[in-house]
Amino acid sequence: MNNALMAKYEVNGELVELDAQTVKDYLVNGGGDVKDQEIAMFINLCKYQGLNPFLREAYLIKYSGNAPASCVVGKDAFTRRAAQIDECKGWQAGVAVVTKKNEYLEREGTIVLPDEKLVGGWCIVQRDGWEHPFKTAVNLNEYNTGKSMWGKMPATMIRKVALVQGLREAFPDKFQGMYDQSE
Repeated sequence: MNNALMAKYEVNGELVELDAQTVKDYLVNGGGDVKDQEIAMFINLCKYQGLNPFLREAYLIKYSGNAPASCVVGKDAFTRRAAQIDECKGWQAGVAVVTKKNEYLEREGTIVLPDEKLVGGWCIVQRDGWEHPFKTAVNLNEYNTGKSMWGKMPATMIRKVALVQGLREAFPDKFQGMYDQSE
């Protein structure tokens, strides 16, 4: 078997063993038929970023044979890794709404009142050694597919996008090549 289609590595003191058949049998979401190249990309992302897909830290998603597969990382893997970075001094994240009076508000968390329109999400990351905290804001229209969780929980999803973007931009060396499913 091709070495790119298998890997053994350690994550948090646990041995993770991945091979093409295990990925195909247990770790592909969406029902599409994955190609060897897509499996190799997934295995190598997990190996080089120290992710355990059996704990749902990473997903290989393919919905159809024509569409490319997506290698995505769970939000908890982002926040767990950020909490272990010495320079990371915390973060805040929430939603951006427009009120009935056409006022723009940012609110921590995911609460959107009945008379408000959800328009985006935001994240502030405190980083040691930086004079100012890093802030990012994302537009709901750029991410909302209206399908699956986006249709059911758009505030939660857009907050996740803002959070992982903020962490990735504040610590690019720690999150290179990692994208959350909501993105």
